[in-house]
Amino acid sequence: MVKKIKPEKRTTRMRNILLRGLIGALLALPYRWRVPLCGWVMAYIIAPIAGYDKRVRDNLALVLPDLPPDEVKRMMRAVPRNVGRTLIEIYSGEEFIARAAAEPLKGEGLTALDQAHADGRPVILVTGHFGNYDASRAALIARGYRVGALYRPMGEADFNAHYVKAISRIGTPVFPRGRAGLADMVRFLRSGGMLGLLIDQHMGHGAPLSFFGHPAMTALSAAELALKYDALVVPTYAVRRAGGLDFDIIIEPPIPHGTAKDMTQALNDSLERLVRKHLDQWFWIHRRWK
Repeated sequence: MVKKIKPEKRTTRMRNILLRGLIGALLALPYRWRVPLCGWVMAYIIAPIAGYDKRVRDNLALVLPDLPPDEVKRMMRAVPRNVGRTLIEIYSGEEFIARAAAEPLKGEGLTALDQAHADGRPVILVTGHFGNYDASRAALIARGYRVGALYRPMGEADFNAHYVKAISRIGTPVFPRGRAGLADMVRFLRSGGMLGLLIDQHMGHGAPLSFFGHPAMTALSAAELALKYDALVVPTYAVRRAGGLDFDIIIEPPIPHGTAKDMTQALNDSLERLVRKHLDQWFWIHRRWK
């Protein structure tokens, strides 16, 4: 008896095949062409079909209702353009790493980060889906920091394997969120490693903290790990520069230890301040407010 594939699974599988085909074709092009081209394809072809336009528009209407219509229209293309650029950069391996590694580290938190590295103290590096969230990890690894990453597994197994292989080329170890990677992640952190993670996706088991003035379910795990293992909590970001291929790598001052909720709110506030300065670099395609 032939097992039938559910229509939604068939659609997901077909989408992943097409996306992997697109990535493969783009990787055959020179880096300076493939990055903007993938941004264009995401902005003008994939985003309208996938419903990203509506999601960007709805999120902005919720938290920035006074944004002029022309700016909302621009964001509907600029946001997926940055997402597309980020996707192909992550798959570009050494070429992307070389770009990120060439950037000097900036920010008031650099001294504290260096000291923690010298002392072998655990560090939680916290960022969001902003600019290219893997550029700061690549830049730190290139300078000799021991940086691992916590990632959220993709829903489709075949594509997840492909994606994990890509992020692993930037640096290892990488740990899946959840019980599967917990023991290895804790062992790495306790050994004095630096763990990079993102906190700006909806987490049903999180706390309803403020982000852009609205409740957003936010995981407390970064703060909880820091308190349990006496780790430094450092916000880090990679801000995409005007040319679209290079970044400013920003290391902000550590978040003081306190309650897990207070620390996580401070992380939300840190990200919000930067997003407000560069609105089109945050992934407004996410369902952040449910």
